[in-house]
Amino acid sequence: MRLTMIYFEDLEVGAETYFGSYEVTRDEVIEFARKYDPQPFHLSDEAAAKTHFGRLAASGWHTAAMTMAVIARHVVEDEQAGLGSPGIDELRWTKPVYPGDTLHVRGKILEKTPSRSRPEIGSFRTQTIVINQDEVPVMRFISIVLIRRRHGPEGA
Repeated sequence: MRLTMIYFEDLEVGAETYFGSYEVTRDEVIEFARKYDPQPFHLSDEAAAKTHFGRLAASGWHTAAMTMAVIARHVVEDEQAGLGSPGIDELRWTKPVYPGDTLHVRGKILEKTPSRSRPEIGSFRTQTIVINQDEVPVMRFISIVLIRRRHGPEGA
């Protein structure tokens, strides 16, 4: 755990972070699919075998949720002064995720911008890449994150 809170001023464009990993389980893939994405290839080995997946595959939305769990745990542990996100861009699911996979989540800060209308906050854009245990990328996206500033514009 960090000793100090991370603010907008502490962020460096180009900095990369390893957020952590997530082990994908069969039970969780099926449970998520039952609740949120009940397509047959997310629920049944037999149905998935008849598709390009070849076997039971996690929903892309489940992959996004697992990724968010990894990022959120890291941000809470590192005590970031984050204020949420207004959205993501360029979400791509590049390969299927299967039970037994281990997902690794990395991010890179692309740019940061102080708010013009709210001097107490700024934002940054980050590219997130999720790879599996074989180092194959399975998902990527760019997100916009809001974060508090340590000081207003006069102290930045």
